[in-house]
Formats: sequence, structure tokens, C-alpha cells
Amino acid sequence: MKCFIAALEIFLVLWLANTAFCKAENQAGESPRSHSVSASVENEQLPYVYTQWKHFTVKDGLPNDHIFAVKADSSNVWVGSEDGLACINKKTLKIKSWKEKDGLPWRVVSALDYNPKTGELWLGLFGGGLARFSGGRFDHWHQLNSGLVNDVVYGVAIENDNIWAATTAGASRYNTVTGEWTIYTEKNAPMEEIWNYGVSYNDGKVYLGIWGSGVLEFDVATEKWKDYIDPDGEMEIDLYRDDGIVHVISTGTSYIDGILWVSTYFGMNRYDGRHWRGFYEHETGLPSDFGNAVKGRDANEAWFATDKGLGVLADFPTDTWVTYTMDPNTHGGKAIVSRNKEILEVVDMPVSIPHNYALWTEFDGNDVWVGTSKGLGWAIGTGYYKGLRQRILHKPENLKK
Repeated sequence: MKCFIAALEIFLVLWLANTAFCKAENQAGESPRSHSVSASVENEQLPYVYTQWKHFTVKDGLPNDHIFAVKADSSNVWVGSEDGLACINKKTLKIKSWKEKDGLPWRVVSALDYNPKTGELWLGLFGGGLARFSGGRFDHWHQLNSGLVNDVVYGVAIENDNIWAATTAGASRYNTVTGEWTIYTEKNAPMEEIWNYGVSYNDGKVYLGIWGSGVLEFDVATEKWKDYIDPDGEMEIDLYRDDGIVHVISTGTSYIDGILWVSTYFGMNRYDGRHWRGFYEHETGLPSDFGNAVKGRDANEAWFATDKGLGVLADFPTDTWVTYTMDPNTHGGKAIVSRNKEILEVVDMPVSIPHNYALWTEFDGNDVWVGTSKGLGWAIGTGYYKGLRQRILHKPENLKK
């Protein structure tokens, strides 16, 4: 009997040692977001996942693969790249492009906005100022022939009859009817820094994302400014949770349905007019805190373009996310559905975003266009739905190229 007990003790010691070794080995090989899929996921309410993707690169007719901006209208998708402008016909998918030799005033197209009333496309040029494309012709504004405050334009937005340009030396507002220019810098706006990264307009408000000055709100009716900065004054950390914008280095803004979405280099934000909510990689489905741009779809859904993939807050009330990434070795795609850091679903796809360095997103009905440093991605939203639904889990055999 003693021999049996001794043997049993040895067996238990060896079994526990082996279990501990395997556990440590698994933990060492796991990424910070690697968790087992919830066993009860079949009963969960899940968001829509884009599983059908198509890529566009120079091989398909784009002038360059480094995509800075995308803008969709009713018939076309306009693409601003590091070396030219492109137009994709949504029916035929044929691509037409313009470079400097074709009349484009400057090779780097860093921002785009489209006016459906006039059919005019406005271009922000990185080092070349501002341009308008209409009737097959380019018109060009720069520091030497206009009131544009700087030729390095990061963002452009149409506000009624006005065109806003976010530049490295402030913001300019151009009235297309009167020809009047207005310049906004630290002299007449609450800018602690004047490096304007992005600009957006909706519902009577213009929002500027500024490097070092957070977000500025311009009320068109009153022409008054309001600033949103990090209240705790700490550049390194968010000292007090949800007390304001997470960081003053803001890169993008998007206002829709009464909600302001903000991207920064150190996290993301949602603001409903009273309450702020900060989002970070370590506690959400964000692939990175380094945000290049943000696009809000409604009050509860926003797409964050980061340097390590695409983070989609699919349902704000339940903190449900979809994270899209690309495997750099296999070029295969992956979507991870998570809620409060618990992984609910992992979807492996033949393709997803073209590259993990995402720079822009654009909604086109149920579809989404994603600009990256290695091409343009088209996410086809067949059967798209907002929020959450109980649905069948995605299976590899059901995913097609």
C-alpha cells in the first residue's frame, strides 16, 4: 500500500510539473490579446464581420499603393495616393488616374472631399496646397496666389459654400462664392499648437484635429470656438479616466448622430456632449493606440485606422469590437470579434485589409473602403447589419476569395 501511495505521489508531482510547463509555454507564445474563444458563443449576440474583400494596387491601375485618402460618391470612388489621383468606376471597376504629367498640380494627394451639389472634388496636396477637380480641369491654390496659410495640407472638408484646409501652420477657410479667405492660427483661435492634422464637418460644426492642441470645434452659426484638450495636463499618461480627450496629439475627428469620435497617437475617444470615453489597446479590440484616422458610422459604430490594423467598435453599449489584420507572412486576413477583451469569434479569411498600416476608411453604403500603405481594400458588405444579432459563426469553408 505504501508503494502504491508513493507511486501515486510521484505521478501527481510529474503531472503537475508537466501541466505547469505546458501552461508557461503557452503563455510565452501568446500575444497579449490571445484568449480562448468563449464556449457559449453560439448564444451570443454578434456584430457583422466583413469577410469578402478585394484589393486594388498599381497592378490594377492605381498610380501608387500608398493611399492617404478615399472619398466615395454615387458613381465613383476617388483615391488620393503618394503619387497621383485615381477614380474607380463602381459599376465597371475600371480605374482612371492623374499624375503631374496629366495636369495634377502636385503629386501627393493627402486629402479628399466631394461636393455632391456641384460635382466638384477638392484635393489637399501634401506640399502643393489645395486643388479643385471639376469638368476634367484642375484649379490650384497655394501660398503665393491665395490666402492658404501653408502648402502642406493634411485635411480638407466642405462646409456649405466654404472649403476648409488643415495645414501645418493653421487652418484656412475659403468661400467659393465670394473668394474670401480666412486664416485661423494661435492668434485668433485657441490653438496651443498650429499643426492641424485633420478637419471634418457635419451638422453645423467644424472639427479640427491638432497636433498638440487636441480638438477644436467651430460653430458655423456663431463663429465661436470651443477647445477639447486633456484636462489632467499629463502628456505621458491619462491620469484621470474619461475626464476628457485622451491625448492632445489628435489625428482625426468624425462627428455623426451627436457623437464626436477622435483618434490620437495614444488612444481613441468618444464624446456625446457630456461624457467622454477613452479606448486603449490593452482593454479593447484596438490593434494599437497609434491612430491615423477615424470614421464614425453612427452613434455606436466607429472605424479606427491604426499602424497595426483596423479596429472597429461595432457596438458601443456592449463594448463589442471587430479587429481586422493581415498576416505579413501569408498575406491572409483575420477578424477577431471581442467583447470586454473576451474573444467571441476568430475568422480566418483568404484576404482582409491589404496592409496593417491603415491610413483611412470611407463608408459607401454597406461597403467600406480602406486605404493602407500597400494598397486599397474594398470590404463588400453583403447582408450588413448595424449593432448585434444572433447569427451562425463564420466557418472557413464558407469564406471565399
